[in-house]
Amino acid sequence: MTANVDEPVSPDQGTQEEERQAAAPRQDTAGEPKQSAPRQDGEEGPKEAVPSRQDAAGGLVESALPYGMPGKPLARGPFLFGLVGGLGVLTAIAIGHLITNSLSVIILIVVAMFLAAGLNPAVEALQRRRMKRRTSISLVFAGVIVMFVLFGLAIVPPVSKESADFIAAVPGYFDQLMANPTLRQLDADYQLLPKLASFVTETLAPSLAGGLVGAGLVVLDGVFTGVTLLVLMLYFLGSLHSIKEYLLKLIPASRRTRTAAITEEILDGIGGYVAGNVLISVIAGVLSWAFLTVAGARYALALALVIALTDLIPLVGATIGAVLVSGVAFLQSVPLGIACAIFFLVYQQVENYLIYPRVMKRSVDVAPAVTVIAALFGGALLGIVGALLAIPVAAAIALIIREVVLPRQARS
Repeated sequence: MTANVDEPVSPDQGTQEEERQAAAPRQDTAGEPKQSAPRQDGEEGPKEAVPSRQDAAGGLVESALPYGMPGKPLARGPFLFGLVGGLGVLTAIAIGHLITNSLSVIILIVVAMFLAAGLNPAVEALQRRRMKRRTSISLVFAGVIVMFVLFGLAIVPPVSKESADFIAAVPGYFDQLMANPTLRQLDADYQLLPKLASFVTETLAPSLAGGLVGAGLVVLDGVFTGVTLLVLMLYFLGSLHSIKEYLLKLIPASRRTRTAAITEEILDGIGGYVAGNVLISVIAGVLSWAFLTVAGARYALALALVIALTDLIPLVGATIGAVLVSGVAFLQSVPLGIACAIFFLVYQQVENYLIYPRVMKRSVDVAPAVTVIAALFGGALLGIVGALLAIPVAAAIALIIREVVLPRQARS
C-alpha cells in the first residue's frame, strides 16, 4: 500500500494548468458552464463592445466610436497599388496641363503681387504722415495712372504723326520711281510695273489688312492686360497685410515670429528694388531728354521715355534703349547719331559703376555674378518679366539661405 505524498509542482506545470483553466468555459456557482440565452425572433444578438471614454468620476461620457469598430483595411494587392499609381500619374499630368494653359494668368498675378510689394513702401511712407491706408493707396495708384497717361501722351502723337506723314508721302515716292529712267527701261524690258501692281493687289494688300487687324487685336489685348494688371495690383496693395497674416497662420507657432521677420525683410527688399530701379530709370530718362533737347533731336521727350522704359530691364535694357534711340538719331543726321552713341556709351559706364551701386546698396544684397546669372535664367524662363523678377527673387533666396540653411548646418 502506497502512501499519498504531496509532490512539488514545477513552474511549467503550473503555467499549463492556468492556461487550461483560462481556455475552459466559465462555470456558474453550480459548476455548469455559463451559456448565453438563445435569441428569440425580433431580439438583437450580442453587440460588439464599443470603447467609451470616462470622466474623472469613472462614469461614461460618450462613445469614442459612435459608429462602431472600424473594419479591416483594404487589402493592398497589386491591382489596388497599380490603380492608385495610375491615378497619381493622371493627376500630375492634369496639374501640368492646368499650369501650362494658365501660365499667362499666373505670370499676371505674380507681376501684380510684385508691383504691389514694390509700391507698399510708398504707401507706408504716406501712412507715417498720418494718412489712412486707403487714402495712401489711392494717392499712389493715382500716381501710377498719371505716369501711364503721360507716357501715352508722349509716345502716341509722334508715332501717329510719323505714320500719317509716311502715308501722305507714299504717292510722291511712287511718282519718283516712275520718273526714274533706269526703272522705266527695266519696265519696258521686263514689265515690272504690271507685276508689281499684281503683287500689291493680290498679295501685299491682304497681308497688310490681316496685319492691321492682328496689330489691332494685339493693342486691345495689351490694353486689357494692362487694365487687369492695375486692378489686381490695387487689390493686392489693399489686402497685402491680410494676405501676409493669413499665410503666416499656416506656419507653426514656434516658427511664426522668425518667419514673419524674414518675410518683412524680403518685402522691404522687393520694395527697395522696385523704388531703386524706378529711380535709376527716371535719372536715365531725364538726362537723355536733356541731351537730346540740347542736341536738337526731334521727339526728344518720346525718345527719353523709351530710354527710361527699357532701362527698367536688367543688364540689357539700357543697351537696347541706346541702340534704338541712336538708330532714330542716325535717321535724322549722321553727326546726331554719332553724338547719341557716344553719350549713351559714357552714361552706361556712369550708371553701372556710380549710380546703380549707390541706389541699390540698401535694397538687394546680391553678388554681381549672382545678379547676372539670375537675370539670364529669368529672361530665359519668362522673358522680360523673368528678368525683372529674377534679382529680387535671388535676393530672397540668398536671405533664406543665410538666415535658415546656414545656421541649421552650423548646429548639425
